[in-house]
Amino acid sequence: MATSLLHQRQKPPSDPHQISPRSASSFSTFNLRQRTASLFGRAGLLLALLPLLLLLFLLLSSSSPPQQQPFSASRWRDYTLADAASFAANGTGTVIVCAVSQPYLPFLANWLIGVSRQRHQDKVLVIAEDYATLYAVNRRWPGHAVLVPPAPDAQSAHKFGSQGFFNFTSRRPRHLLNILELGYSVMYNDVDMVWLGDPFQYLKEKHDVYFTDDMTAVKPLDHPHSLPPPGKKGRTYICSCMIYLRPTNGAKLVMKKWIEELTAQPWSKKAKANDQPAFNWALNKTAGQVDLYLLPQAAFPSGGLYFKNETWVKETKGMHVIIHNNYITGFEKKIKRFQEYGLWFVDDHSDDSPLGKIV
Repeated sequence: MATSLLHQRQKPPSDPHQISPRSASSFSTFNLRQRTASLFGRAGLLLALLPLLLLLFLLLSSSSPPQQQPFSASRWRDYTLADAASFAANGTGTVIVCAVSQPYLPFLANWLIGVSRQRHQDKVLVIAEDYATLYAVNRRWPGHAVLVPPAPDAQSAHKFGSQGFFNFTSRRPRHLLNILELGYSVMYNDVDMVWLGDPFQYLKEKHDVYFTDDMTAVKPLDHPHSLPPPGKKGRTYICSCMIYLRPTNGAKLVMKKWIEELTAQPWSKKAKANDQPAFNWALNKTAGQVDLYLLPQAAFPSGGLYFKNETWVKETKGMHVIIHNNYITGFEKKIKRFQEYGLWFVDDHSDDSPLGKIV
């Protein structure tokens, strides 16, 4: 018996990991429930996150930079003075105008820094005297440049007294008259000027034409604001480079007379005329019919005074508003003088100009 028991085949020990049929059935049911719960849990999580993902997408879309429109030369060729003046005035009734050819683009950028610091840059309208200037300005600052046909011949930096300079500046009164006829007040500046203050504080009264004296003789701070007496040539020496005009019959009369005087005094090798004598004759011949106003010398000095009379500059410190870099000729000489007096801003402060450091 013992031997039979000894030689009886022994059952192998049961596998501890073996699952009984009943246990296997229970495990399968549990596993299915677990997977189902996991599936619905993930779906619920996704549904919960969906509004947050949608909000994130909208925020990223709104913060991304808008697609830049391709530059269209034909658009700006067809851009009219009426359209441009309306854009620049933008409901203010005032336009600040300068006339620029391509060589003077660095001066334009420098001038714009001072204008921008006084928060008047949006009113600026650049009258481009060539297509290169029209495209360069509107590519960087859309809408702020217009070309009034016909465009003068391609220009270099014309020397004062040259025929090119006369052709360039003699278009000025026509541009200003056209803007007055559109119903806007208009300030004209040459771009070899810098703004150190806000000139509009001096333009609050209702005169027809405001202007500055180009003489270097020092005036008393309380000098009269009427048209000065004529000089040796029988006319005054008013500067035609800083003018403010209100859209009145008087201002329009001065512009029309200026155009007449330019027509009567064309450029020649002998005369070498420029636009300024004609402007002075226009003022002198209309003085009794127009309300004229001479701006204070301390605020609007000529280059012949500001850059050559150090004593006067010290005595009037803090009063200077617009400085004109005249009484010097030559593109490079003007830049050098601005640099020497700390008035060539564009090298270090180009970010303050809507055009940047344009070349």
